[in-house]
Amino acid sequence: MKILKIDHLGIAVNSIDDGKNFWSEILGLEFEGAETVEEQKVKTAFFPVGESEVELLESTSPDGPVAKFIEKRGQGFQHIAFRVADIDEALEELKAKNVQLIDQTPRKGAGGARIAFLHPKATGGILVELCERN
Repeated sequence: MKILKIDHLGIAVNSIDDGKNFWSEILGLEFEGAETVEEQKVKTAFFPVGESEVELLESTSPDGPVAKFIEKRGQGFQHIAFRVADIDEALEELKAKNVQLIDQTPRKGAGGARIAFLHPKATGGILVELCERN
C-alpha cells in the first residue's frame, strides 16, 4: 500500500456554522465550502492547510455515525484520513494482513473521493480513513 500523505483530519461538531468560526475567524484558515454526503448522513466543511485539510463533520441525522460519535465522546477529533494511491489495492493488502475493516469495499466520500474506514479496534483506538482522489 502506498500512503501519499495525510489527506485530512476529521473533527466532529454539533454545528458547522458554529465550528467554522474558530477555524476561519480565529485561526484564519480559508473556508473552502460545505457539502452534504447523504449516504453517510453527514455535512462536511473543508479548511485547507498546506497539502492537507481540516474537515468539520456535522451529522444530518440523529442515527448517523457522527451523531453517535458525539453522543459517546463529545465534539472533537474523530478520524485521520490517509490519501492512498490505490484504495482497492490497499484494502486487499489490509485484508491479507487480517486487519479489521469497517468498509470491505470503497464508498463515496466528500469531494468525489473513494473512501474506506479501518476499525478502531485494529488501530489502537483511532478511526482511520483511507482516501483515494483522482
